[in-house]
Amino acid sequence: MTTLPFPLAEEPDDFSKEAGRKLFAGPSEFVKGVVAMDGLPAPDRLEVCFAGRSNVGKSSLINGLTGTKGLARASNTPGRTQEINFFTQGPELYLVDLPGYGYANAPIKVVEKWQRLLKQYLSGRQTLRRAFVLIDSRHGVKPVDAEIMKLLDTSAVTFQCVLTKADKVKVKDREKVLDQVRGALSKHPAAFPEIVLTSSEKGDGIPTLRTIIAHLE
Repeated sequence: MTTLPFPLAEEPDDFSKEAGRKLFAGPSEFVKGVVAMDGLPAPDRLEVCFAGRSNVGKSSLINGLTGTKGLARASNTPGRTQEINFFTQGPELYLVDLPGYGYANAPIKVVEKWQRLLKQYLSGRQTLRRAFVLIDSRHGVKPVDAEIMKLLDTSAVTFQCVLTKADKVKVKDREKVLDQVRGALSKHPAAFPEIVLTSSEKGDGIPTLRTIIAHLE
């Protein structure tokens, strides 16, 4: 039997799952929004970041992980928020929400400034252990997603693909999307070799993602 490249992450066992539950049972709090490197909080704990094009469900996923409604808020105007938002998850972890990308209606100067900040953050943050790149299960990897993946490659930051809104796609259609996503990921050396399938609405995949984060070192 041939193992598929980039298989779906398996449901964790109860022991592993408990570590994830404990980590995310702690308080979650917004720390600050950062617009320049000198505004970053002290690198005194591990951190993971979440990237995804606008409307991919990033805020819903972060709120689902933490069990805190309204912790991460989606901007009313796609692509408008240009801050890197930091949240504490207990005393040991930062969750980092990167601005949504993929909208061309932002001013060019704003986009360039954001891209510079993103490159500096990804290249220079030693406590960053993994980036989670969110991909909409209905649409697969778009060119703008490939751009962020290339940036993660050049920054030598391991990233893991998280498929969102899995409940919105029929199983037969999901396989087509998975094939496309796997093909796209195979071009990126920084891609972690497992995909996480999630639905924030149904709670699917949330314990798996918590467990993955809890076991990062």
